[in-house]
Amino acid sequence: METKKMALIATKGTLDWAYPPFILASTAAALGYEVQIFFTFYGLQLLKKDLSGLKVSPLGNPGMPMKMPFGPKWLKEISWNIPNAVQSLVPGYENVATTLMKQTIKNNGVATIPDLRELCQEADVKMIACQMTVELFGFDHSDFIGNIEYGGAATFFEFAGETDICLFI
Repeated sequence: METKKMALIATKGTLDWAYPPFILASTAAALGYEVQIFFTFYGLQLLKKDLSGLKVSPLGNPGMPMKMPFGPKWLKEISWNIPNAVQSLVPGYENVATTLMKQTIKNNGVATIPDLRELCQEADVKMIACQMTVELFGFDHSDFIGNIEYGGAATFFEFAGETDICLFI
């Protein structure tokens, strides 16, 4: 029986968008899939050594309303749908949203992005940084974690063309 294969393209570098590629990749690897993730444009942020700067960007995200992760029960039950106009005008709103998201993640026992990324590495998920984007954004290979590869679209197509599942995230 042939090993199933899954390819992912990770294009976003925010805290909330970091979860899908790493959760899907680690789960597929645990199920026996051969997995590769191609990180391009803002997705390259997920390969940086320091992930502490990942933030949530609630502006323009209609699915973003969240409940408060702390406080009395009545406060935690309110779904805070803050209008875009307010989000864009309030200084530090992105930092507040990021802090609340991190607390929600912690409260619910969800793995951190560094933990999920490490899990992927341990499961032999192949991570490829788009070399063209690395150069475009002026990054250096030393900015990124070890044990990754660098390649272009052709590198991705080589594997993706043979996969059972191919996802753009």
